[in-house]
Amino acid sequence: MSGADGLPIVFEGPLAIVGGGVVDPALLVELDRRGVALVGADGGGDAIGDAGLVPAAIIGDLDSLSNRTGWEQRTRVVHLAEQETTDFEKALYSTAAPLTLALGMTGKRLDHTLSALNAMQKFALRRHLLLVDEVDVALAVIGPFSFEAAKGERVSIYPLAEVSFARSERLLYPLDGLTLAPGGRLGTSNEGLGGRVEIVPADDTPWLLILDKSHLPALIDLLLAPA
Repeated sequence: MSGADGLPIVFEGPLAIVGGGVVDPALLVELDRRGVALVGADGGGDAIGDAGLVPAAIIGDLDSLSNRTGWEQRTRVVHLAEQETTDFEKALYSTAAPLTLALGMTGKRLDHTLSALNAMQKFALRRHLLLVDEVDVALAVIGPFSFEAAKGERVSIYPLAEVSFARSERLLYPLDGLTLAPGGRLGTSNEGLGGRVEIVPADDTPWLLILDKSHLPALIDLLLAPA
């Protein structure tokens, strides 16, 4: 089935939007087993197919999707011809979910990576977003956030815009009273002191928490937990 009618596509559980960058097929299979819906952002549909899976939908301008006709016989294909946004953004504004993972949005091309970070900033106010690459997971955060980190474990805080922090707990380098900004001071390679890290910003500006990818299952569970 093709077409843009009936948008946004609403998912009751977590969603993974898959792009055409570097994607781990084993991770796609694991996410599928966990009940995470998979949506291809244009050529990301092929990445899902290469993992032996069928996406719930494929969304984009479809300039890099192979065998569009074949895919239309297997799943919903949404063609959005506008060129004001990336395929990742098209998939974001065409879907709704309590938690959205983004895979295959980094690697291969630097401009695609930068576009993915831009989309994270634009959509952070509207939905929970996790950007996953070969090494890390980056969570777009608004407001206070707490999580478990081992002693000496890398914890990076990256500002998507100028953001001030009221305080932090269990970080080697406290954020108390600091302002981070692109082109200014960053929070790269901080470290946990062991136990529960708490980060409290002074405003609602989106920021990125970057952790090792091993944190992905715990972050999914944490973000889906009842408030």
